[in-house]
Amino acid sequence: MVDHLPVAARPPRPRPHRNTLTLLVGRITTIKLAYWAAFTVFELALPRLLDAPPAQRLPYSVVAAVLLLAGAVAWARRSARAVDRRLGGLYRSAPTVATAFIAASVVASPASIPLLLVERARTLEGGCAPGAICSLAPILLWVAVLAAGTVLVPAAFALSMRGEDRAP
Repeated sequence: MVDHLPVAARPPRPRPHRNTLTLLVGRITTIKLAYWAAFTVFELALPRLLDAPPAQRLPYSVVAAVLLLAGAVAWARRSARAVDRRLGGLYRSAPTVATAFIAASVVASPASIPLLLVERARTLEGGCAPGAICSLAPILLWVAVLAAGTVLVPAAFALSMRGEDRAP
């Protein structure tokens, strides 16, 4: 019977070391920073490129956020599988997945503050009373972009890492 044949088990991969986790945090942080920075630059340039009221510019912002997110997710998927010449590849395990979400979020999330300031300025456009918020949509857009960078990009990275049971 086949059930009684010995199966050659691969030895388990070593647990992630500090250098491996540093590589992981560096890669994912770079992707998130680039995503937020690119969207911030777009938001700063949009009023100069499109002379329209804020409500008419919002769809362009949403499309740009989605396209930039697609690029960031693709970059995360490719980066998760890239092999470093010195450290090797990143393999999916509980510590690496946790690091992808926790450490990278702590390091990169403050980088979304410039975008928050830009979007806060957008809430004041439109000629409403001083100090009043004319539109909450820019703040909601910032929340969506922050959540996408904090959850979707690390998730794509974590799910794309090589499984521990696969050959290198």
